[in-house]
Amino acid sequence: MLKDSGSKITHNVAQNLRRVRGERKLSLDGASQLTGVSKAMLGQIERGESSPTIATLWKIATGLQCSFSSFLGNTATTHENSQESSQETSNDTSALQPQVELIADPNMQVLTLFPFDPLTSFEVFELVLSHHHEQHSTAHQAGVTERIHVISGVLSVMQNGQWETLKAGEQCVLAADKAHAYRDDAGETRFMAIIHYPQ
Repeated sequence: MLKDSGSKITHNVAQNLRRVRGERKLSLDGASQLTGVSKAMLGQIERGESSPTIATLWKIATGLQCSFSSFLGNTATTHENSQESSQETSNDTSALQPQVELIADPNMQVLTLFPFDPLTSFEVFELVLSHHHEQHSTAHQAGVTERIHVISGVLSVMQNGQWETLKAGEQCVLAADKAHAYRDDAGETRFMAIIHYPQ
């Protein structure tokens, strides 16, 4: 898999956050109130001075009612994806985005397999957790679900305060509008996440 540089991802997130905030005519104060992320942090992210953690980026996406993948691609591609219907066939890999290694999350990698499609209201990621990393996530938008399929390794998933262990080939469905978490229990675990947003 290709690995995108941290600087490129920081740039993409900065450009997309500025674009979304401009489209919504939101001040930094207004965006901060919606996302729960401080005005200072949002400003640093927009200026490319700070690379957000995955957890912080999820808070921003949730507060602004955007998909997670809408912040990862370059601005032109993201805008086109939100305006045009998806016409690619299932074996077309030209739209695959590079693997994301956010600087602040060295033990978690994200590959966008299918960016958010407004016609189907879902996006698909392949994720890799390593070094027994435990990733906690706050509640996403109301009605969001995550379908998890473990490709390799051992993944523990927490929902409703209870942990469930999944091995390669096993899957589960999460109500992602509640706090949830993932943990690598094998030293390295690869899994697929299909995130569906309510229409």
